Amino acid sequence: MDRLATLLQHFHLRARIFNSGPLCQTSRYDSTEGIGHIHLLKKGSLRLQVDGAPDRRVEQPSLIFFMQPRGHSLIPGPEGAETVCGDFSFGSGRNPLSRALGTPILLELAELEGLGRTLELLFDEALTDRCGRQAAIDRLCELLIIQLFRHLMDSNTLDVGLLAGLADPRLARALNALHELPQHPWTLAQMATEAGMSRARFASAFRDTVGQTPRDYLTQWRIGLAQALLREGRPTDWVAHAVGYSGPPALAKVFRQSLGLSPTQWLKSTNT
Repeated sequence: MDRLATLLQHFHLRARIFNSGPLCQTSRYDSTEGIGHIHLLKKGSLRLQVDGAPDRRVEQPSLIFFMQPRGHSLIPGPEGAETVCGDFSFGSGRNPLSRALGTPILLELAELEGLGRTLELLFDEALTDRCGRQAAIDRLCELLIIQLFRHLMDSNTLDVGLLAGLADPRLARALNALHELPQHPWTLAQMATEAGMSRARFASAFRDTVGQTPRDYLTQWRIGLAQALLREGRPTDWVAHAVGYSGPPALAKVFRQSLGLSPTQWLKSTNT
């Protein structure tokens, strides 16, 4: 059971490393819709300032990960800091991956044994000037993010969110079914059957773990998938049926309720 395959198939991860080497002065990163950030401290130390949160001192080689947009600053310590910094996105529109983690993650690199080879390659490429360097480090950053998702799911360290749901074997079966068959007329009973749970227990576990009701999650998944398909140039009628609605009027109703725009209006707004 590949818990990430369908998500990564429809919402394409794109990463961009924009800074590597010594961090000589305070670097500020503003909150931009749809953009996450990843920072790697290779050596030295720094102070992490996150808007609305206490400062944190980072004194060991570490990974700092912002899935959701959040204004923050990196301030090098007295001995300096050697870093690799980048941003990433999963395309436009509402997608569950961009909302999978609500709070920043700070992990020491020593805790990430399964990511060691990728980290070594990324540091080697990022801190050496070679032909094709930018393409290489961007792709390695994407691989690192996918491996981080695996680590977070396998370590069972998350309390709430999509990755926490995918870390639960029973909820993961239901989530995979929703992801793979959005066009199916899902009922709560059918979702619970996929998970091998009673309706009441499934509804409670899903809400507590994922942070949404099953019905709300399914609606947001369908809207996000519809946005991705519309961006690919698919006709509205085809998209509506592909994500489980009877036709364009039904899809437009859900779009307006959630986004305040029709599918056509939303698509035009993304191209302006």
